[in-house]
Amino acid sequence: MLKLIELTKVFGTRRALDSVTLDIADGEFVGIIGRSGAGKSTLIRSINRLAEPTSGKIIFGDRNILALKGKALRQWRADCAMIFQQFNLSGRLDVLTNVLIGRLQKRGTLPSLFKLFSEQERAAAVATLARFDLADAALQRAELLSGGQQQRVAIARALMQEPKLILADEPIASLDPQNSEAVMDALAAVNQSEGITVLCNLHDLDIAEHYCRRIIGMEKGKVVFDGPPSGLDRATKQRIYGQDLKAA
Repeated sequence: MLKLIELTKVFGTRRALDSVTLDIADGEFVGIIGRSGAGKSTLIRSINRLAEPTSGKIIFGDRNILALKGKALRQWRADCAMIFQQFNLSGRLDVLTNVLIGRLQKRGTLPSLFKLFSEQERAAAVATLARFDLADAALQRAELLSGGQQQRVAIARALMQEPKLILADEPIASLDPQNSEAVMDALAAVNQSEGITVLCNLHDLDIAEHYCRRIIGMEKGKVVFDGPPSGLDRATKQRIYGQDLKAA
């Protein structure tokens, strides 16, 4: 279980996170919704320690995540794979190598840079690509793929980390509806088949309600809703999105 206790992040005079307390059970698929600036990305990045919380606690199992340093912190970042809005692939490298980079934490930097991966790792990477209908693209440069394909490559790379948790920061924000559905289907399949916990920031309310069994609504750094999609009445949606509700 992942536990956030009074998690706070302050930028100057602004509280990007304001005493956020949450329990995330193993295997949950959680959507985090809210307007731009509500604290969604800061929450995800704080869990991964890409943003350092100002105060509070993050507990995973028996580990105090905010106390981790060095190798232990690198292992945590392998355990909670990140998927970014802009894919974060190496465009000039082929798709297969991009996926194999997910083994970086387990093999070290030099073997990865020189593509010294085992046959078993290469076979696993190809099999993972095949899950997302991308095996035929394994030897193509990543930059030649569509946005939706690149994001599925990013998910395949995350799986190569053998994570316990996947953190997705607006993974479909730059995609068209068809590619958005393909990416969300991929995340849902990973959650259901592997039982990997998924926390996913989403702006699109319909997508969140369709894919996520639990929704966390944020406003000005605070959690203002936490429950199933069925609990999101219009008044709550209005509070979360304000004038942006129609667009959401």
